Amino acid sequence: MIRLKVEKMSCGGCAKSVTRAVQSIEPNAGVDVDLGAKQVTLSGATGPADRIARAIVEAGYPAEPA
Repeated sequence: MIRLKVEKMSCGGCAKSVTRAVQSIEPNAGVDVDLGAKQVTLSGATGPADRIARAIVEAGYPAEPA
């Protein structure tokens, strides 16, 4: 399980953008977005957390391992 802190998420559109970014790298990962905690939890992800965080950053949302 991988947890990432994603600071600038504030709405459902943000959650969808972040989910798309994650699934572009990890298409089979389960993605759970908690907008209140500004956290994304991935299950079944096989790649390193920093690579996934980089994809989220490229989508416009600062991300780092939680």
